[in-house]
Amino acid sequence: MSRSLFSQFESVSAKAWKQKIQADLKGADYNDTLIWKTNEGIDVKPFYHSDDFEDFPNTSNSKATQWKIAQTIEVSDAKTANIKALNAIERGAESILFHIKTEDISIEDLFQNIDVEKIPVEIKCDFLSHEFINKIKNVTLGTAEESRVNIHVDIIGNLAKTGNWYNDLKDDHTKLETIIKQTNQLSVNLSLYQNAGATIVQQLAYGLAQVNEYLNHLEGINDWSLNEVEVTFNTSIGSNYFFEVAKLRALRQLWITLASEYNANTKCKILAKPTKRNKTIYDYNVNMLRTTTECMSAILGGADTICNLPYDLLYHKPNEFGDRIARNQLLVLKKESYFDKVNNPADGAYYIESLTQQLAEKALGLFKDIEANGGFLNQLKEGTIQRKIKESAKKEQADFDTEKLILLGTNRHPNPADKMKNELEISPFLEKEKRKTLIEPIIQKRLSEKLEINRLNKE
Repeated sequence: MSRSLFSQFESVSAKAWKQKIQADLKGADYNDTLIWKTNEGIDVKPFYHSDDFEDFPNTSNSKATQWKIAQTIEVSDAKTANIKALNAIERGAESILFHIKTEDISIEDLFQNIDVEKIPVEIKCDFLSHEFINKIKNVTLGTAEESRVNIHVDIIGNLAKTGNWYNDLKDDHTKLETIIKQTNQLSVNLSLYQNAGATIVQQLAYGLAQVNEYLNHLEGINDWSLNEVEVTFNTSIGSNYFFEVAKLRALRQLWITLASEYNANTKCKILAKPTKRNKTIYDYNVNMLRTTTECMSAILGGADTICNLPYDLLYHKPNEFGDRIARNQLLVLKKESYFDKVNNPADGAYYIESLTQQLAEKALGLFKDIEANGGFLNQLKEGTIQRKIKESAKKEQADFDTEKLILLGTNRHPNPADKMKNELEISPFLEKEKRKTLIEPIIQKRLSEKLEINRLNKE
């Protein structure tokens, strides 16, 4: 054809589309029939149009062609963890996430034969020690021109999760300052809020308010620049596919807005993994479907590193088969589904652009409210953050209990022949530990726990 096909048709306005839809509804109410009201306070329309935007959104700066496949390895013995890491790299892992339990770990053994110039390594510790971090830095730099080791230290996240500082407020902040000077890295954990039942708006706002506490504190230190610090956001991805894509895109936009106010580095990293909140022990193979779509959301949303969850994580100890399947899911997405061929694949999609804009605006509004009422730490101490999350979690739990929110094989179409009592190597349920805390901790809990306990008791 000599002329573009599109030039042969007149453009149709959003108003004309809506009039046509209303005519086809034959008297049914447009809003009641076709508008989906979400827990985030967003009304999802049946169609989106360029008329919805005054200006076309800017191109996002994430690079979907560069996302990395990560493998989580629990470290209780350095040599064993090292062997697992090298095996995972040989089998397709492009990044390693070491979760270190104790300070009594040989860094030399842990990093033996791992090329930190080519393989990014994420480090999460269950303790706070600048001496240990310095040891990692010295070992990993070695003869390497550039170490790609990312240290995740989040003292406020630890307070929110456990109810206590590692030591105390002053000591924790002093050690954090030292670690940031050593590494030029800062980490913020949003996963806690998602796994506890917070809405997407709450996750974004609380993450922003949390990092703002750090920026406020660090701004007063004169011998280094915030512009040199790289922030990493740890996020968990839920099953609301397009909303989770928009969540990560909104997170980057919000960080740019906040960082600009402090003249900080506006670039950030996002490490994403699927949520545990919707995972189940019954009909556990469905977990593979859930994690696959959640990883897809993370890729399309612009995550830099994605670490999948094994389908049997809840009830089995770490094992080679579960790890291999989790890794291969990501390899299939990258190598066979071509999820690394296009940068910013969600850009220009009217629905996703609209969700991104609305989530960012609502999260910014909540963030401003938190700051106007004393800031994130103050609201944690008062219990306001915990109360708001529990309210959201309670509503989501009610949706699950009434089957408004469906987990196939669990609260809809369960297999009565499915038995799990003899399969539980570890407890998949929330275990409460009575101890003295400074604040009420934020509790992570899966939606299906009560139902699963009842089923186990009847086996």
